[in-house]
Amino acid sequence: MQLSNPHEPTDQQHRTQSENSDQQQSAQRHSKPADEIADAYADVADKLARWRKVDQLFAGRYRRSQFEDATGRVLDVACGTGRNFRYLPSSGEVVGIDISADMLVHAREELERLDLDGTVHQMDAQELGFPDDSFDTVISSFSTCTFPDPIAALHEMERVCTTGGEILLLEHRRSDAAPLAWVQDWRAESHYEKNGCRLDHEPLETVQRAGLPVGNASTAFFGLVTAIDATPR
Repeated sequence: MQLSNPHEPTDQQHRTQSENSDQQQSAQRHSKPADEIADAYADVADKLARWRKVDQLFAGRYRRSQFEDATGRVLDVACGTGRNFRYLPSSGEVVGIDISADMLVHAREELERLDLDGTVHQMDAQELGFPDDSFDTVISSFSTCTFPDPIAALHEMERVCTTGGEILLLEHRRSDAAPLAWVQDWRAESHYEKNGCRLDHEPLETVQRAGLPVGNASTAFFGLVTAIDATPR
């Protein structure tokens, strides 16, 4: 995925700035409080856990590619039912946090199933209860689309990540394929109201607005999936 070019023509810059402004305003309009997000995922926690094999089939390759080289002490932000755990190196400690206690029930079971050295905690991603520089690697998957304030959550990930550490994100985004993008746009409002997830979210732009240096960003599967490697400032 190409990062923005500072030497683009002025009219293109104006269009980009206008689009970014529209997306920021859309995110502000569509922000459920954290407790509502927790309630939404409490209702589907058991279902998501049952779909573990389906997730491995469709998203497993992307999770493995993005997270298999995570080093040191790892924090999984918005870990959900623990779907990233199986793709992390077994030699390190993993700590998972999520706003939903119901999701964490399944995440604990996943840690035990995989016999990993780790713990999980109920916590708001926007107010992480860890000291500065607590983790060597911070990961998160398909989550910035749900945070009421994704910029605040990214700043918290940056705060708890050590200098020289990595912030590894795997996110969905608006597709590059016009028919899929049309469906996402059409379903965006109702999907957010039901699930607290922004289908038309642009994660790379969110990371850039948060000021995190991006070392690499790539897309796959018709542009629906984005992998982002960032570092603390």
